[in-house]
Amino acid sequence: MIERRWRVSVPEQAPPGVDTTVPSVARMYDYYLMGKDNYAVDREAAEKVIEVSRQTGSDIRLAARANRAFLGRAVRALADAGVRQFLDVGTGLPTQENVHQVALRAAPDSRVVYVDNDPMVLVHARALLADNPRTTVIDGDLRDPAGILGDPGVASRIDFGEPVAVVFCAVLQFVQDDEEAAALVGAFRERLAPGSHIVLSHPFPGERPGEEFEEIGQVYTRTPSGSFTLRGRASVGRLLAGTELLEPGLVPVQSWRGDVPPDFTVPSYLGGVGRVPA
Repeated sequence: MIERRWRVSVPEQAPPGVDTTVPSVARMYDYYLMGKDNYAVDREAAEKVIEVSRQTGSDIRLAARANRAFLGRAVRALADAGVRQFLDVGTGLPTQENVHQVALRAAPDSRVVYVDNDPMVLVHARALLADNPRTTVIDGDLRDPAGILGDPGVASRIDFGEPVAVVFCAVLQFVQDDEEAAALVGAFRERLAPGSHIVLSHPFPGERPGEEFEEIGQVYTRTPSGSFTLRGRASVGRLLAGTELLEPGLVPVQSWRGDVPPDFTVPSYLGGVGRVPA
């Protein structure tokens, strides 16, 4: 059992509004990706997750990088297929091969909106995108689809009468209830025109018993997200209900149009892209 509280006594220097005494899921994920936008409290929490992941025969750092690569392949595939609008919900801290970089490289007329409510994500994303007229970032909460969909920043870039790719990459695990998670995705899907897509990835335990991951859940309860939920293949698949899965379906992220044969026995992220039918 984890008894310590993930807090530090002296805050590190940070932008206004950023609390460095409590771990952030975005900054922890940045640490998994070997980024530098994290603080001691994030690194301590992340190292505990890394330790537990090793005990299950996996490596959260490698899984996070594979998940990021999946995002890039999915965005590139959709841009190549003609999608020009991207709404990234729960974007996390900017790193290499961000959605707008991949999309604009493939299709310079693409438009991208990032959504997050982490203060540090907003500071960094706004700085990165300040001079890019085809992208913007808004302060929004995944649990408030109406607020996101009705935000003026979204309306300024996204035309929901045309195909849109909505990205939920490694974010729905922070919604504990299965029905709520499905309803949130469904609220976005209902606004999408035919030919739109949902890009989704989600951590899953493989064939390991859920009890082996309880300590990871305890770490994340100390973050503002408050929870961390692993889901199996069937549960993750239900999040894409109402869409037609592109090949190769819902698979470990490293196998989605990658060169790794799918192995559902080990903990990883599942990834899939669903097309909204006519």
